[in-house]
Amino acid sequence: MSGKIILIVLILFVLIVILSSIKIVNTGYVYILERFGQFFKVLEPGWHFTIPFADFVRKKVSTKQQILDIEPQNVITQDNVKISIDNVIFYKVMNAKDAVYNIENYKSGIVYSTITNMRNIVGNMTLDEVLSGRDKINSELLMVVDQITDAYGIKILSVEIKNIMPPAEIQQAMEKQMKAERDKRAVILQAEGEKQSEIARAEGDKQAKILGAEAEKEANIRRAEGLKQSQLLEAEGKAKAIEAVAQAEAKAIHLVNEAIISSGTNSTVIALKQVEALQDMAKNPANKLILPNETLSSLGSIAAVGDLLNKNNK
Repeated sequence: MSGKIILIVLILFVLIVILSSIKIVNTGYVYILERFGQFFKVLEPGWHFTIPFADFVRKKVSTKQQILDIEPQNVITQDNVKISIDNVIFYKVMNAKDAVYNIENYKSGIVYSTITNMRNIVGNMTLDEVLSGRDKINSELLMVVDQITDAYGIKILSVEIKNIMPPAEIQQAMEKQMKAERDKRAVILQAEGEKQSEIARAEGDKQAKILGAEAEKEANIRRAEGLKQSQLLEAEGKAKAIEAVAQAEAKAIHLVNEAIISSGTNSTVIALKQVEALQDMAKNPANKLILPNETLSSLGSIAAVGDLLNKNNK
């Protein structure tokens, strides 16, 4: 029985040794393996067999991007203003061996390197430059700290300033200054708005006057055209009336001539009547005299009649 127990114990011991020699490395991590107290190799993610009692996992190192939050630190600016600044560091372990063996604690190395260099950079800047130059501070810190941590196998991905806290009295003064600036901008904007409104009103008045003048011009043109057309129509009407009167008088003379001729009246009487009609028509200079052929043929007798009338008057 004792032999079986010993055998069972040996089997269990062997199983335990075999199981303990198997190392499983998860994704995102690496193991620093030492053999007999010295660095042997870096175990990548996956299954690995080690020698029991000879190999020892010195440290488990994360290869994922990591965040390091630095507590607020007091910093004095070039113009002797004491401010508080806190940072956030984004970094990644690129060489696990250097991160373990080149520095005792690489996280502390990152923190103190950041704090020290931040004080140096901010100490050469005024408060206004610090408040408006976050990007400049971040870029300078990133460059300097990354050079330092390169010896640790650490890659600094980003350095960001979370907050910059000036003293209370400085904050109050800044708030008053900001309020004054806002009031100033409000007054300027109001003045600009009134100016634009006046300009728009003036432009509107100008356009209204221009449109009014153009409308009056068009009305005058239409009025003149109407008056011209009216005068033309009136002149045409008068001309037609005069022509109608002349035609009527000529027709009357013609009818008288025909009546006298048909009744056998003396040619001298006819001439006298024609002279009287011609005298009446000649009184109006606008009348047109339309003489029939018979009247024109008797012009010689009209002259004789005129002489006879002159003799009788004497």
